[in-house]
Amino acid sequence: HWITDATPVPCGMSRPTVKRSEMAGWAGYGYCASHSRFYWGLKLYLVCTPTGMPVLWALANPKIGEREVLAAMLDHDAALIAERDRILLIADKGFASNDLEAALSEQRIDLLRPHRKDETARNGEPMLKKVRQLIESVNDTLKGQLDLEQHGGRTFEGVAVRVAQRLLAMAAAIWHNNKTAAPVTRSLIAYDH
Repeated sequence: HWITDATPVPCGMSRPTVKRSEMAGWAGYGYCASHSRFYWGLKLYLVCTPTGMPVLWALANPKIGEREVLAAMLDHDAALIAERDRILLIADKGFASNDLEAALSEQRIDLLRPHRKDETARNGEPMLKKVRQLIESVNDTLKGQLDLEQHGGRTFEGVAVRVAQRLLAMAAAIWHNNKTAAPVTRSLIAYDH
């Protein structure tokens, strides 16, 4: 199964930075509920395995809905999806949509997410909390150990390359730790010189 979530990638903190930025048209204002703050930048959408290995990722304007970005990501990499028999995709309430679930079902993807207030409890919900912590810890690794929010990119291409660099570093560490039978596969401490 796969896990998906989105996290902010701030690209500027001041109004003058926003006005002179070359990111106009790409970046926008968004709200980060976990930090209770607004930001100007992009949003990183990540689909990963339970171990944190990135499978798909995309950068998008925070004004674009999470469901639309996820659907576009999965459509773009349809060949990767087609290689699998069936996929269980674990997400949060932000991905709640009957239309999205129907589209995912056509791609043989089952969406597991918490129920909304106007819904009854959904199958598999009790296990969600623990699994959701996995993707949050992946985001924490990207932000804490790999400085995702201090990327230093000034153009869309610059930000995209720096995000890709961090995702590749994390993927390489997970792969290496797995091959060397390290007790914690997502630990980057051994590579922190």
